[in-house]
Amino acid sequence: MKLFVGLGNPGAKYAGNRHNIGFMAVDRIAGDHGFGPWRPAFKGEVSEGRLGAEKVLLLKPGTFMNLSGQSVQAALSFYKLGPEVLTVFHDELDLAPGKCRVKQGGGHAGHNGLRSIHGHIGEAYGRVRLGIGHPGHKDAVAAYVLHDFAKADQDWLDDLLRGISDGAAALAEGDGQKFMNAVALRTAPPRSSDKAERSAGPAKAPAREEPIPVEQDTRSAMQKLRDRFK
Repeated sequence: MKLFVGLGNPGAKYAGNRHNIGFMAVDRIAGDHGFGPWRPAFKGEVSEGRLGAEKVLLLKPGTFMNLSGQSVQAALSFYKLGPEVLTVFHDELDLAPGKCRVKQGGGHAGHNGLRSIHGHIGEAYGRVRLGIGHPGHKDAVAAYVLHDFAKADQDWLDDLLRGISDGAAALAEGDGQKFMNAVALRTAPPRSSDKAERSAGPAKAPAREEPIPVEQDTRSAMQKLRDRFK
């Protein structure tokens, strides 16, 4: 069994916020893959279903962002699972809007939801970092993440969520690279050349794009200890 957690804040007031892109991701997976209805559990809401051969529990903590670890720990404890089955979908200021990266382990980089999860279960879990861009100054971050996505963001946001849903089964099966490839096909699809299509010669295979690597935790043991207590 795998646990996919989307981070966000509960309630209609926050539903469209940039900070809630994690909620949006798991909602899209649930809707596209025929998961069961959302129901209250573990200080949040859960939906159950299957992605490929894997049974998956989707969780949206209802504790507000800075207490997300309470909900995550409750779910893991109930099913007697360790952090290795956990993947967290969260907003990422340090990635451009629409970019996505998979990461295993590592620090929380000041993200309040990850900080809370670190405090409850440690750092040995997977993350899907969903780029929302940075407002340009750290004093503007709080207002930025708690503001709704602009209308101009809707196209790339929909492409990103579609890609996440397309690759969800691969992610559940532990194939982060295949997941990233599925996302890339939605967010940066290969472009065919009209000129090449009109040429009389044989069609050439499209240039092969370099795969987007899955990020690994490369910190030393001492740095991991320091980050854990930041």
